[in-house]
Amino acid sequence: MTDMELIAEGVKRKLIRFEDDGKYIVYVHQDKRRNFNNPEEKVQAEAFLQLAINYEYPVNRIRLFVPVQMGVETKEADIIVYDDAPLKAPLIVTECKKPDISELEFARAADQAVSYAVAEGARYVWVTTSLKDEYFQIPEKKPKDRVTIPDVPQFGVTELARFKYAVEGGTTKNGQKLFPLEKVSEDELTSRFKQAHQALWGGGELNPSEAFDELDKLIFCKLWDERKLRKRGEPYDFQIFAVDPKDHPDKNKDELKAIAEKELLDRLKKLYEEGRKKDPEVFKDDIRLSAAKARTVVTYLESINLSDTDLDSKGRAFETFMGSFFRGDFGQYFTPRPIVKFIVDVLPLTNESLVLDTSCGSGGFLLHALDKVRKQADEYFKPGSDKHYRHWHNFAQDNLFGIEINEQIARTAKMNMIIHDDGHTNVVASDGLVPAAEIAARTGNKGFAYERFDFIITNPPFGSTVKQTEKAYLHQYGFGWREVDWLNPKSLRTERPNQDTEILFIEQCAKYLNEGGYLAIVIPDGILTNSSLQYVRDSIEDLYRIVAVVSLPQTAFTATGAGVKSSVLFLKKHTAEMTKRMRDTKQALKDSIREEENYQQQMEQIEREKKQAVKALNERPEFAELSQKERRENADYVAANKEISDRFSDKVEDVRFRLEELYEERRRKGLPDYDIFMAIAEDIGYDATGRRTALNELDTITTELTGFISAIEEGRA
Repeated sequence: MTDMELIAEGVKRKLIRFEDDGKYIVYVHQDKRRNFNNPEEKVQAEAFLQLAINYEYPVNRIRLFVPVQMGVETKEADIIVYDDAPLKAPLIVTECKKPDISELEFARAADQAVSYAVAEGARYVWVTTSLKDEYFQIPEKKPKDRVTIPDVPQFGVTELARFKYAVEGGTTKNGQKLFPLEKVSEDELTSRFKQAHQALWGGGELNPSEAFDELDKLIFCKLWDERKLRKRGEPYDFQIFAVDPKDHPDKNKDELKAIAEKELLDRLKKLYEEGRKKDPEVFKDDIRLSAAKARTVVTYLESINLSDTDLDSKGRAFETFMGSFFRGDFGQYFTPRPIVKFIVDVLPLTNESLVLDTSCGSGGFLLHALDKVRKQADEYFKPGSDKHYRHWHNFAQDNLFGIEINEQIARTAKMNMIIHDDGHTNVVASDGLVPAAEIAARTGNKGFAYERFDFIITNPPFGSTVKQTEKAYLHQYGFGWREVDWLNPKSLRTERPNQDTEILFIEQCAKYLNEGGYLAIVIPDGILTNSSLQYVRDSIEDLYRIVAVVSLPQTAFTATGAGVKSSVLFLKKHTAEMTKRMRDTKQALKDSIREEENYQQQMEQIEREKKQAVKALNERPEFAELSQKERRENADYVAANKEISDRFSDKVEDVRFRLEELYEERRRKGLPDYDIFMAIAEDIGYDATGRRTALNELDTITTELTGFISAIEEGRA
């Protein structure tokens, strides 16, 4: 039963009621009115209802806000459950804390609850934040030597099982109800991930990055544990098991705890090894957590059902947690969900499409592609049926590919795919700009090959530069070279010393796409507007049909930490024949213009006139007798010489400008003419802080652009 279901059931049974539009909760049996806006009160209400509903204790044996005498002080226990109707025999002391407390604060709460139990003579303790639970048994002879147990007893149960969670629940021979794993909300799952991560690095033993890695491994273990084939009533391995003190009579409480932690870590390592045999690329190194740290993570995750939790909820929870971590620790700028959704929605991809993201980050584009195909399966097959499963699962397993240069983020993308039910085997850690054959050879994944993919959806890194001296592959790119200037007869084709990554990715994507394949790429607006990048735009025109340009607002990436004005460029790869025709046509136009305009003769004439002007300057009386050195030091001569140089440079530029204008005019007439979809989105569903707004213009653009692409595919545009 979820928290909301538990509250609803409590109201239905008249155990609680709400007043003042939910601001206050009233515990009916004690007529206690409390502020429900207090986070701790929410935890207390849930704990009370669990004891009354799930653990079936009569409500008249449960007391809230119980005074406890501690020496000369009077404290207050949150909840005490009694073993008798007259309330003379305390059984369980429950301590409730708000969800976001630290591990140190939780430990103090546990100590406090145990002291209450000892003072009252209770036999069991339950400490809860709703995200994390700890249970203790208080020995009769040494009451302060509490023993960790997996649960407190339910009403009428005299002997506890060694575990709490089992497949589909069930009941032990002693009458103890075992609990199934519970689906949780997106917010709660996000909080559990964050609290578990905080618990791992908060003490300083691990840095946040190491803690993230180790948490990833245990989430992997958790999912693998849930997927193992078990019969109804069999326990899960990913949970706290009790150690019977009778089996270790010579061990104290700390030693018993260490034994239990060691057994748990052994189970986790076994799960980990079983899981990564299926996909050794997911995690290459072993679990490096101590037994105590591993146990801490388990306390946050053992009760939840990740496999059955709503796909969107668990996906968003993991992405929210992961995104906040990577922005803080790595400065990674992941593509906001509304932009990802827009790009994927407009493309006509199906379960048969081969899809690649060359800079996949956490896998957002791949996951939305999977979600699109999953929804398509809903239209054809009954959800849950074998045909429905195979429709999307085969796509995830065989058709989705991702490349991510940062190994830790690549590993996270794989985890993201695992959480979304597969697809992780085709995400690799590599520089997306190295040749495909090199990636295939290194990873053993032959799926990475040029001229193979139907769709590439990507947001490459902006602002990074690839240097010729650092990356041996730069010379293999056309954009790694300066082409011959058609209006400069002295120019040669030379290697560029460096090139921006986003420019190289445009060319790399063309290599990966098959003919007719689509590229949807987020690019900085400078590629579209800077005069110095005209050569990039020219090459894009040669390689692709330009389908659409959708301008995003300046604030599109502000919330994720980036502020570059960007657009989404949709391109459809030409056939090799069309690319050759485009290039040949352009070259023929240039050749004919140079010939018609007598360009070479004009340049030679300007050069002769310039030499004559310089000669005349040198023959002027005031300069004629000066040496070359004296002329260079003479201010009047230098100024006059510069005037000549500037005047004739302007003449050259005038000729070049006129010929370039002529070329542009003829290029527009000589090259294929087609419509380009253009749109400006000013409001895309969120503001600069990431908060949602009422309007998302991308929704309207999606409808229009989807129709436009359909027209292209049908030959109508």
